[in-house]
Amino acid sequence: MTAATMENRASDQCQVLNLPITNGLISLRALSPQRLRFELEYALERGSTANSFLFDAGVDSHGTEQPAVLVHPPGGAYADVFLPALAEALPEDCDTLQVVVGHVNPNRVALLRALADTYAQLSLICSNPGAKLLQELWQQRKPLSPGEPDNRPPLPSLPTLQVVRQEQRIPLSHGHSLQLLPAPTPRWPGGLLAFEESEGLLMSDKLLSAHVCTSEWAESSRNATEEERRHFYDSLMAPMATQVDAVIERLEELDIRTIAPGHGPAIEDSWRSLLSDYRRWGESQQKAALNVALLFASAYGNTAAIADALARGVSRTGVRVTSLNCEFTPADELVATIRSADAILIGSPTLGGHAPTPIVSALGTVLAEGDRNKPVGVFGSFGWSGEALDLLESKLRDGGFSFGFEPIRIKFSPDAATVHTLEETGTRFARGLQQEQRKQQRRSAGGLSESRSDPAVLALGRVVGSLCVLTARKGQENTALTGAMVASWVSQASFTPPGITVAVAKDRAVEALLHKGDRFALNVLAEGRETSTMKQFLQPFSPGADRFAGLELSSSPYDQPLLPEALAWLDGEVKQRMECGDHWLIYAEVSHGSLLDSEATTAVHQRRSGANY
Repeated sequence: MTAATMENRASDQCQVLNLPITNGLISLRALSPQRLRFELEYALERGSTANSFLFDAGVDSHGTEQPAVLVHPPGGAYADVFLPALAEALPEDCDTLQVVVGHVNPNRVALLRALADTYAQLSLICSNPGAKLLQELWQQRKPLSPGEPDNRPPLPSLPTLQVVRQEQRIPLSHGHSLQLLPAPTPRWPGGLLAFEESEGLLMSDKLLSAHVCTSEWAESSRNATEEERRHFYDSLMAPMATQVDAVIERLEELDIRTIAPGHGPAIEDSWRSLLSDYRRWGESQQKAALNVALLFASAYGNTAAIADALARGVSRTGVRVTSLNCEFTPADELVATIRSADAILIGSPTLGGHAPTPIVSALGTVLAEGDRNKPVGVFGSFGWSGEALDLLESKLRDGGFSFGFEPIRIKFSPDAATVHTLEETGTRFARGLQQEQRKQQRRSAGGLSESRSDPAVLALGRVVGSLCVLTARKGQENTALTGAMVASWVSQASFTPPGITVAVAKDRAVEALLHKGDRFALNVLAEGRETSTMKQFLQPFSPGADRFAGLELSSSPYDQPLLPEALAWLDGEVKQRMECGDHWLIYAEVSHGSLLDSEATTAVHQRRSGANY
């Protein structure tokens, strides 16, 4: 299934709710119950919402007539349901509309073009980088197939742009006042937040969002969307934690009473807790000893989606990612980032057979300032050719750089399986950096490891656990994602209902398949028969490799992979996740299971030290 097909199917089930907020202000919430796109941010598959905010036309506090203002319209995927809902909310003869554009991408531009066709007096309020992106993207269309005639209708003219270069207030009807705050980040350089002062309502667009489909205006509690908000942060915010922290610091100065992000329910009672979480998650990124510079440009969002998946994989290992959008990064910041990086990933689309000029300039900086002893990686998307990737690869190889993985070339946008493989590629790349760092540390310490000689760590190693293989399958038939890992940090956790806990390292690929509502099987190994199974699942796998290749499997009632040579198996559903240092503790309720060999005993993992498995 292509991304376009996925969007079309999701849009068929979309609807828009009119949620009154206060006099003269409503929220138009577009709901999508199904996964909208393949990108990593939607991987939990809990649907999404796109939250827009409409201020009525009318007289402001000074007696001046003000037009209707739409804040943060959705993307083009919602156009079929959003445009009629907007028309119904506005006066029948309305042709004047101001739109605050919180971020700019091709999907958002598609919706803005539809608005321009409908409202003759449309004007767009955007940040300075947002204006630049609108001017670049407004007349751009995805390339046609070679030889395909262009029968598409002409595009409307770009509406009037009102550029916000620094914080600015605009008066609205019914005594409302809107404070606009530029909030640039590498992923969204045109970021623009909106704060309605009388209600204390922060319309934060992408920041603080969560992909979950709900008709409720606000979340019931902080725990209700904690996993979704953390997943959104890890997928998109973590690679630019420094810039995000700067935005959060500015928000803490506002008299906020409610945060209404672009996706998911509003946060009324626990928004301080959410801001605190963003700071805490960002601090863990900043403390990392290793740093990967991620340099990219993205015309249609496809290269950015690849960058997100690679960055997520790198971040799983505890290695920091510093993300830079080369189109909006000052030269001195680019040089400083390249010089301080332990590795460099650089990605580019191919536009008209060439790499964008900012990528060519960034490549020149890497060649001039980069350390040849540090690995690089090249990635990108293309339509009908990939000359930009050829340029990056050839110049870096000729320049004496070593590659941490073969160049990644993806036609158009990555599908779900490719996103999963990209994550694994990022994780493997980061593990290579960590292994090299450990080698250097051992050489510096004369080969001794302080932690492994610590008496407490030695004692910790005497805590034993059952040897098991955790297996997971998510999705249907050819699109299903699978994963597996050897698990020995396993324990029964409850009698009623029967439950187990499993500790899963953050850098395990299968961790992405173990969110709330996901299922897995725990295959308990038998003593004396565990060697071949351990060998199968402890071998190094290349990104995207099938962990079950060559094995004859059976399936649990919930279609989870079972190993016939196991002593016993359990089928469970993830109910809770708790972050524990470099691991996630997964709690699952057991629904099915079977003892396959009543005579055998459970294989147990004996360790010499608590410093490793």
